[in-house]
Amino acid sequence: MNNYYLLGWELSGGVLMMIGFLALIGLGANARLFMKCNISGWAAFVPGYNVVMTMKIVGRPAFHALFFLIPGFNVYFFLRTTIEIAQSFGKKTNVDFALAAIFNVFYVLNLSLAYQEEYQGPVYGSAHATDEQRSTFHVA
Repeated sequence: MNNYYLLGWELSGGVLMMIGFLALIGLGANARLFMKCNISGWAAFVPGYNVVMTMKIVGRPAFHALFFLIPGFNVYFFLRTTIEIAQSFGKKTNVDFALAAIFNVFYVLNLSLAYQEEYQGPVYGSAHATDEQRSTFHVA
């Protein structure tokens, strides 16, 4: 196969095919995850809007999607959001957090395809909510 140049990096055709394959798996898993959370699956295919919908899944305000545009901070915020997605599905152990951070595409694929995994609701802010807020929101 030919070699291609992307942002100054020389990549072989096989590497580009592997990246494309993983991207398709990630998009499909994200669409299925959105459907599990009662959000339309097409939202996963719209750049930017999928991040806003992910903020909705974890319970963050929509403007937090702008944090992904800040260089350096976006890596931290990506890992934080990945862990919050795992928590939204009831995953609370450090092993789950490590798997979600390291094997993101496959972890989201597992969450989206496993029948026993159910969306339990947003987690952002639930640990810091007061008793009065919990009684009005019925946090489970």
